[in-house]
Amino acid sequence: MLIDFFYTLRSAKLKVSVKEFLTLLEAMKAGVIGTSVDEFYYLARTSLVKDEAQFDKFDRAFSAYFKGVELLTDFSQDLPLEWLRKTLELELSEADKAAIQKMGWDELMETLKKRFEEQKERHEGGSKMIGTGGTSPFGAYGYNPQGIRIGQDKSRNKSAVKVWDQRAYKDYDDTKELGTRNIKVALRRLRRFAREGSADELDLDDTIHCTAANAGMLDIKMVPERHNKVKVLLLMDVGGTMDEHIHRVEELFSATKTEFKHLEFYYFHNCVYDFMWKNNKRRFSEKHPTWDVIRKYNKDYKLIFVGDATMSPYEILQPGGSVEYNNEETGAEWLQRLTQAFPRFAWINPEPQGVWQYRQSIAIVQQLMNQRMFPLTLAGLEGAMRLLGK
Repeated sequence: MLIDFFYTLRSAKLKVSVKEFLTLLEAMKAGVIGTSVDEFYYLARTSLVKDEAQFDKFDRAFSAYFKGVELLTDFSQDLPLEWLRKTLELELSEADKAAIQKMGWDELMETLKKRFEEQKERHEGGSKMIGTGGTSPFGAYGYNPQGIRIGQDKSRNKSAVKVWDQRAYKDYDDTKELGTRNIKVALRRLRRFAREGSADELDLDDTIHCTAANAGMLDIKMVPERHNKVKVLLLMDVGGTMDEHIHRVEELFSATKTEFKHLEFYYFHNCVYDFMWKNNKRRFSEKHPTWDVIRKYNKDYKLIFVGDATMSPYEILQPGGSVEYNNEETGAEWLQRLTQAFPRFAWINPEPQGVWQYRQSIAIVQQLMNQRMFPLTLAGLEGAMRLLGK
């Protein structure tokens, strides 16, 4: 099996040598790691990848070959990888989809526990077990109006309650300069300059006026240097359905870093819970508790969320509703705490405004934001900046 893995890495243009591959095999034979797919991932990356810049290529190649199943709830076993390999992808008519019933939260989680106890082999095209290409709530490449996505590459129907696979997300590139000029113009509505400190900058207009009033004798006037006093706290959704909006969010991020001297940013996934992060590759090792963020910055900061607000409503309203771990408090509670701590806030949504009415989660977030949600368009940005500048 690992010979094919080696060729998968080579086809992804990773410079993996035979010697490095043999080193990996020797380490496995020596029992350096256990049976966890995560442990194998880190061992393989350490053994085979020489340049940190190639980690993203390795992640994509690894994901293309394996479907890791790090457990995100209280279950005590891994799923066999073969159960999750994609051999077909189910396509249903709208009538077929309407006939499939969805479970409630408690029933969904209890049923998944039973499937772990019952299932002994791979299933494909069914409606009950963990498998692929069927209508079961558990698995990949099929259809269910509300289920747990296991082993599937990216979202298809945007209706999963939980996502089994732990993923690493690539940071947004804040150096990107692709059509950001108009975004900068919109953001400048928020900037307010004030003059503070010693007078060490030439005031050209006042100098001309005073020189003319002084019969041509030069009368130089100085003023304190201009400072941008606006403080911005930027919280950005990353990964999952936000992958579709990376280009425009990168433009916004780049423009924001240029326009605001006092900018702090953090990432979250789908909804804010009890921690955020600044580096997506170290998101679970370098957590920033949300309470610490609230305490660290004062109410002078303008709070800007950037996210598509597209998720299962459980992720906002249900303890344990996060697709990645069992959050003790709901996302709604954390959003309310943040908006109470920072009275000037707005939510920027990259999803087209025409689809907002069809997404239940967007309606919930709009309500929590007191309808302060704006589309990621120039008009939307200008509206958000006017609101934040009041």
